[in-house]
Amino acid sequence: WRGDKYRSLAVKRSIKDFSIPANRGNIYSHDGNLLATSVPKYDIRIDLLTPSNKNFQIHVQALSDSISNFFNSDYARSIDFSAELQKNLRNARKNKNRYFLLARNLDYSEFLRFRSFPLLNLGAYKGGLIVEQSTKREYPLGSIARRTIGYEKTDHNGKITCVGIDGAFGKKYLRGIDGNRLKQSIGNGKWKPIEDYNQNDPQDGFDLYTTIDINIQDIAHHALLEQLELYKADHGSVIVMETSTGEIRAISNLGRNSKGYYYERLNYAIAESQEPGSTFKLMALAVALDDNKVDTTTIVDTKNGILTFYNKKVKDSKKGGYGKISVGEAFEVSSNTGLVSAIYNSYKHKPSAFVDGLYRMNLNDPLMLPIKGEGKSTIPDPRIKNNLWSGIALQWMAFGYGVEFTPIQILTFYNAIANGGKMVKPRFKDKVKSIDKTVEVFNTEVINPQICKPETIQKLRALLKNVVEKPNGTAHGLYSENFSMSGKTGTCQKNYVDKDQLNYISTFAGYFPSDSPKYSCIVVIHEPDKNLGYYGADVSGPVFKKIAKK
Repeated sequence: WRGDKYRSLAVKRSIKDFSIPANRGNIYSHDGNLLATSVPKYDIRIDLLTPSNKNFQIHVQALSDSISNFFNSDYARSIDFSAELQKNLRNARKNKNRYFLLARNLDYSEFLRFRSFPLLNLGAYKGGLIVEQSTKREYPLGSIARRTIGYEKTDHNGKITCVGIDGAFGKKYLRGIDGNRLKQSIGNGKWKPIEDYNQNDPQDGFDLYTTIDINIQDIAHHALLEQLELYKADHGSVIVMETSTGEIRAISNLGRNSKGYYYERLNYAIAESQEPGSTFKLMALAVALDDNKVDTTTIVDTKNGILTFYNKKVKDSKKGGYGKISVGEAFEVSSNTGLVSAIYNSYKHKPSAFVDGLYRMNLNDPLMLPIKGEGKSTIPDPRIKNNLWSGIALQWMAFGYGVEFTPIQILTFYNAIANGGKMVKPRFKDKVKSIDKTVEVFNTEVINPQICKPETIQKLRALLKNVVEKPNGTAHGLYSENFSMSGKTGTCQKNYVDKDQLNYISTFAGYFPSDSPKYSCIVVIHEPDKNLGYYGADVSGPVFKKIAKK
């Protein structure tokens, strides 16, 4: 009376439903170049108990010859591979081997050729053919933009790790729907397909077109790599954004390994929050100009290049300072004391008003990027009880210390200045397609339609242009008569608490052309060799210039 129950258990234990992974959708650049693709791979095995004795004897030599010719290597010829294989097949049949491996990791054309070989061309029931398909993710461009293109991996515990674009959009667009196939246990933990077809075929994922432009990406990647190698820096990143749309045209993140080679180690551009140094002076001045606290013509005293607050000193890179100069000139020569004087005198009685100005420009808001791992911005606030605010917080913020932003957050602000005050969200995806059908199109997202007054934007853009074009501007060494570019240098001390560990972060952020900006760009290089140079204009600026020029 328990027979049905045990028969059911026997079937359940000997037959299982195996998942067949769907082909993951391809990832393309904006201009249609393949960035990531799923390539099917095939393992070919044979159940040596399935063929009849007649079929086996007729075809075993021809099968061995075909496989030997397929591999056709010096090794195969040196050992008479065909004879050796035929001997192994006969022994495996005597030993009742139902899972004998013939070939591994074949591509689709190789698989079609293989299954046409004698005996195997009789199929699963007469020839014993066993085909196992898997999918391998390949990246035609190699390491270029690898961290941004990303991946999705599942470990042996089922935990899914999602990185970059591939990881961010896998679940919604790229994964597809897995199929299934029934397999029967043949002992020793091995399973053989019951039928010569799938119970349900997998449905491929959609294809994703990104905003990346391969030509710009290639230029940015190699310009950054060349400069990292020249200055023996630890790591660096570069981002190129289309001004009006926020579309990311290039993003490269290169870090050095123990052997001194650079590769896409981490997505520094999105994940690494850091003190911006002098590139933050644009944000600070935007607040003061917008609040009518100062004008570009307001005179400030650089006090011989040193200001002291609570026994802490703010110093200019130029010994002796710049004397009494205008706020505009202080920005162009990147005078720390000049900007600190302007901000401190304007907001010392109500520092929260300065912080509110930064909030108005969305500098404290996360960009909510689809790619995981966005670093957090940090802005000290006297109204929040934590250890960030102090008697020197306002002064240090004025020249980019005590605040933290990621490169892509800094670029988003600079791009807003280039875009007439409209702050747009950085965008990595362009559209989703299924073969020749468009499934979804993505449009520009506006974070803030006007981060500050139009007249403030106009003044800031004039200053950024002067930084490059004026002889006393910190980036004048990058000036070219052949094309125009605007931007701000940044040279920030790193690990400055421990002088033995002191190093630098070199930055250049800006846009080009100056008058009708098409692209904005930021270059950040960490820990260049101090003996070779560390100023933003010397280390990061040339990368920006190469991108703009090309």
